[in-house]
Amino acid sequence: MAQAEAIVTSERAIGELMSTLGAGARRAARSVALASAETKNAALRAAAAELRRRMGELLAANALDVAEAKSRGTAAAFLDRLTLDPARVEAMARGLEEIAELTDPVGRLLASFERPNGLLIERVATPLGVIGVIYESRPNVTADAGGLCLKAGNAAILRGGSESLRSSRAIHACLVAGLVAAGLPEAAISLVPIADRAAVGAMLAGLDSNLDVIVPRGGKSLVARVQHEARVPVFAHLEGIVHVFIHGQADFDMAKRILLNAKMRRTGICGAAETLLVDRACAATHLSPLVKMLLDAGCEVRGDAATQDVDARVLPASEEDWRAEYLDAIIAVRVVDGLEAAIAHIETYGSHHTDCIITQNEDVARRFMAEVDSAIVLHNASTQFADGGEFGFGAEIGIATGRMHARGPVGVEQLTSFKYRVHGAGQVRG
Repeated sequence: MAQAEAIVTSERAIGELMSTLGAGARRAARSVALASAETKNAALRAAAAELRRRMGELLAANALDVAEAKSRGTAAAFLDRLTLDPARVEAMARGLEEIAELTDPVGRLLASFERPNGLLIERVATPLGVIGVIYESRPNVTADAGGLCLKAGNAAILRGGSESLRSSRAIHACLVAGLVAAGLPEAAISLVPIADRAAVGAMLAGLDSNLDVIVPRGGKSLVARVQHEARVPVFAHLEGIVHVFIHGQADFDMAKRILLNAKMRRTGICGAAETLLVDRACAATHLSPLVKMLLDAGCEVRGDAATQDVDARVLPASEEDWRAEYLDAIIAVRVVDGLEAAIAHIETYGSHHTDCIITQNEDVARRFMAEVDSAIVLHNASTQFADGGEFGFGAEIGIATGRMHARGPVGVEQLTSFKYRVHGAGQVRG
């Protein structure tokens, strides 16, 4: 009986904690929505300076998280996403400074038109309100998400993964220092300070109607849970089942360079290539050296019969491989009969995240980019450019793969809504 009471007490305490966070964020959201661009930018720059000043503390906290993850036998790809080093901390600081340099999205005039009755109607960008971000092993999301939400005039409630809690707390402390330095409320960027999964459930329930949007950033199970349980709007981010299609008129040297980068630069990010499709028209000349290049680079290749024939090291691909997001040095390879077959494969097995064609034929490229229904479609460029920073957004909360409101990298503009301002001169409706 005592044990049951302890559980109830714990659940009640978590509920009270999350309600307090939600109420505090709602109050802070109004202050941030009305803050000037100069104030928000000052907070971002001060937070960036704190990240650099406290780098030793950040790395020490992260080292504890990494050591604990290693002791549990965590996969290498997961450890890569979890690990911070001086370059990654500096990248977080630069990201905040780049966000500060962006044009303030709040108050932008999106459209203006005059009605025959003389009413002047304006559509103006406004903050979304309070944004909940639920993420897993990437501690850098704490800085990226907090900074982007602040720039867009929103309050943020951040719930990082339990495996990165020490790292996220250290980063969050820098963000709070920036808010305080600029005279903004600390609750403008809140971090859920506990690892209990009940906190996620409270966020999905909406925190007593204090949460306006949820952004999940993590694996398939997390996103599925958020989409299934959330009672507030969700910016959908599904798996990154990313394809590279080598068309029959691809430049071979370009194909090699792009493919190696798309797969192997960082295998654990959502823009990493997971499936290679090779046009049968160039398979005789391109397939074998491309497969050998990947294998020699330490990438496991799982292929169809044609791919297995070119190298004894190729493992047979199963149906599950065409739907796999490996986030590791593994790639599935298939020979397809031209453009239409490539598009059909992508539409059947893809996740509408990021897909690429390599070809010198502009007409073929235009068809691919028009017909592949993905948030990001590339021609002759690495899929690793699927990143808000590379788009000039400063950073991103994630890649939205849904079709409502936001699609592709979610930056400051995507974190705003709009309202209409109507100017009259005494008009009444007859």
